Amino acid sequence: MIDIKHLTFPELQNFVVSVGFKKYRASQIARWLYKKLATSFDEMTDISRKGREILKETAEVYNLKIVNKEVSKDGTVKYLFELKDGNRIETVFIPERDWNTICVSTQVGCPIGCKFCFTAKDGFTRNLTTSEIVDQYLSVQRDVGLENRISNIVFMGMGEPLLNFENVKKSIEIFTDDRMIGLSKRKITVSTCGIIPGIRRMAKETPRVKLALSLHATEDETREKLIPLNKKYPIKEIMKELKNYPADNIRRIMIEYLMLEGINDSTEDAIRLSKLVKDIPVKVNLIPFNPYPGSPFKTPSREKIEAFQKILWNRGIATFIRDSRGQDISAACGMLRGKNKRTLKQ
Repeated sequence: MIDIKHLTFPELQNFVVSVGFKKYRASQIARWLYKKLATSFDEMTDISRKGREILKETAEVYNLKIVNKEVSKDGTVKYLFELKDGNRIETVFIPERDWNTICVSTQVGCPIGCKFCFTAKDGFTRNLTTSEIVDQYLSVQRDVGLENRISNIVFMGMGEPLLNFENVKKSIEIFTDDRMIGLSKRKITVSTCGIIPGIRRMAKETPRVKLALSLHATEDETREKLIPLNKKYPIKEIMKELKNYPADNIRRIMIEYLMLEGINDSTEDAIRLSKLVKDIPVKVNLIPFNPYPGSPFKTPSREKIEAFQKILWNRGIATFIRDSRGQDISAACGMLRGKNKRTLKQ
């Protein structure tokens, strides 16, 4: 059975022809799936009953199952989805004043093992399929209503996107094809902890998509303690790669910097960070650490974070404080999934 949401538009055209339809049927199917948010072939009423039966015999419309969701007083909604094999992933809907953003996962768990990350506690299970990535968007859009159009996507949920490059790339094709979801490439951001081969592939294969780097430290010794993968891809090599990335002042690379008290929040860190990104078109996001039960890390004071920000601004680096959303719900990545695991065991 073909998973219909796994297909790009050209692949969808080839599929419909292979089962005896005219090529134009691909446009009809895509409109039902991605514009009208249909969840089954039976809803596609401009296709004959016989045609729908052929589709059901050869393909499936796979839909994620919402097993839990938490709604914050600030409007943020965190979803826990169950996959066909019983694994669970998280997705976050983030409403803004002028647009809406969705944060999608790319893997079940994560293989990177960042010491500050709640998701890392459960290890890595598998990559998500293209369909499972795409349907996070469709399921959330259906839940919040078409009047709350989701225009921005950030690949910043569970997992390392560039270790699932093929499915991430394919999902981006579906997200940005006007015959399917039709989002702007400028509205899509892919985050990585520094997978250099993946960054190179992004530069060649998805050059108009924005890149975000989870840096979190300014020298290798500290970063290796936080992100063990830094031993394979050290800061100097990552920065060298960013200088070659096709970015500009309109499409800047986002540097994500998690603020951890007493670890990476010093004046010296701020100065080193400004030197690291000096010749790269970047925007720095300072992210106050979002505590979770049992975490050994603490959040620096607001005054210290603002002082860190001021040093960077004074050195010509656009720097913003990205306050966590959904503080009154399971905000940290992996918390809702972990909480529901504990509930199941009780």
